[in-house]
Parts: sequence; structure tokens; C-alpha cells
Amino acid sequence: MEKKKKQKKSLQQLNLLDRFLFAEAMEDAEIMQSVLEIILGKEIVLKYLPQVEKEERVSPLYRYVRLDVLAEGGDNTLYNTEVQQKNTGNLPKRGRYYQAMIDCKLLEPGEVDFNEMRDVYIITIAPFDLFGYGKYMYTFRMKCDELLELNLADGAVRLFLNTRGTNADEVSEELIELLKYMEHTDEATSASCISTRIHEMQKKIEAIKSNEEVSVRFLKEYEALVLERREAREEGREEQLYRQVLKKLQKGKHSEVIAEELEEDLETIQRLCRAVEETDKKAASIGKEEGLEENIVR
Repeated sequence: MEKKKKQKKSLQQLNLLDRFLFAEAMEDAEIMQSVLEIILGKEIVLKYLPQVEKEERVSPLYRYVRLDVLAEGGDNTLYNTEVQQKNTGNLPKRGRYYQAMIDCKLLEPGEVDFNEMRDVYIITIAPFDLFGYGKYMYTFRMKCDELLELNLADGAVRLFLNTRGTNADEVSEELIELLKYMEHTDEATSASCISTRIHEMQKKIEAIKSNEEVSVRFLKEYEALVLERREAREEGREEQLYRQVLKKLQKGKHSEVIAEELEEDLETIQRLCRAVEETDKKAASIGKEEGLEENIVR
């Protein structure tokens, strides 16, 4: 039986858990500020306009990440907010990777005082309960196993929000309304909310959905996504081939032999061999720099 293709949503059907609408909405500093304030339960002043779909990478040879929305508070705290429609089974470790990618950019070259690192919040909002305890929000900070009251105070906080929580007596009513509205972003849901901030949010969302330029961007992004997925399949094959070449180089084999064994053209294998050599040179260079920095710190 032929599998049915998933029907593409229209712009009007999107909710704030859809990355496109979320990014469009959170470019508005007032919306982003309201979302953060409702989630964290405190006043937040943003220093700059939020950055949407910001790409972070440390090397072309390592996996990059595309952050949904990155915002910076007036106290220099960074807030990375992500929406996730499906449970991919890797969200805790993905959050760890995102935090690492952000952390590695927080110190200027030559800075030796790690206390200069800014506080970071990694926030994930999803329409499912990742941990199964019925909570609207799960907040994680580093703690000591032997002394649970002892907080490491490293400035990193990771939050997982569940739009379908059940512990209404443990969180604010406005947070529950926000999460409900993010999953059902429409006039009826907004009207059922008491929060004036959500009412204002709905007005702006309506304007975004009726904007012709946004509609064009939505169509282009959908087309780009189809192309990106096609390219990803090709890149996956390239990565696999790179690993095979690396293993054979480690065994002392030359490019001609590798090309013959892998049944690939010599030009492709030679290009991958050069990539391996460049990676080795960079790794050696980084090792020397780290050695120098360690000596300076000591």
C-alpha cells in the first residue's frame, strides 16, 4: 500500500511550536521578552533584538547547530529558546551540545578568567512530557549527588517545558495559558486566556500570518527544506566515505589503493585525504595553543 505524503501546513495553520512561525514571532523583542518573563517568572530587559535561526559551528568538519532564537538580557544573560514538535529521543544530550556550542563563544581570545562566562538558559518547549511526571516545566541545574542542596552555580540552566502538563497548582496560570496558546495559536485560544500579554501576542501573530512578505518567505523556506533534506542524504554518504578513508589512511594506505578498494574515483579520494590532513594539522595546532594557555593559567 502506497504511503500517503504528509500534507504541508498553510501559514494560517501554523502554531508557535512550528519553527517558522516561532522565529517570525520571536524577532519581535516584545513577544520574546513576554515569553521569557512568563516562563522564568521575573522581569527581563533585552539588550538587543533576538537573533533567530543563528548558526553555530566550531569547524566545517564538525556538526553545526541552528539555534531557534538567541536573546541577550541587559544583565548579559543569554537565553536560547527552542521549540520541538516531536520527541526525537535525544533532547537532553542535544541541549547539552547546544549549551557547549554557546559556551565556547563566551570568552574572548586571550581571556583567562572563566568567571567572565555569562549565565546561559537553554529552554526547550514541546507538546509532550519528556520525563513522564506530568510537569509543565522541568528545571535542571548542576547539583552534588552527596549534598543535594549544594548547587554548582556554574551559571547554566536547562528548562524543558511541556504544553500538556497536569501540575496546575505548581506553576503560574499565565504559564499554563502561554503553553496552551503556543500549541493552539488562534483567536479562540487567545480569547480564553486571562493574560493581557497573550492577547497582545495574538494581535501580532495575526498580523504576521496576514503579511504577504511573510507568506513568500514561508513558501521559500518550505522549498529550501525539501532541498536541504535531499542534500543531507548526500552529505551523509560523504561523511561515511570520509570515515572509511580516515581508517584506511591510519593503516598507512595510499590514495590510489583506497580508491581502488572503495571503488571510488581517485579525485574524490584525494580530496578526502587532503581533508583528513587539514584536520590533523588543525588538531595539532589547537593542542599547542591549549598547552600554552594551560601554562599561562597555571
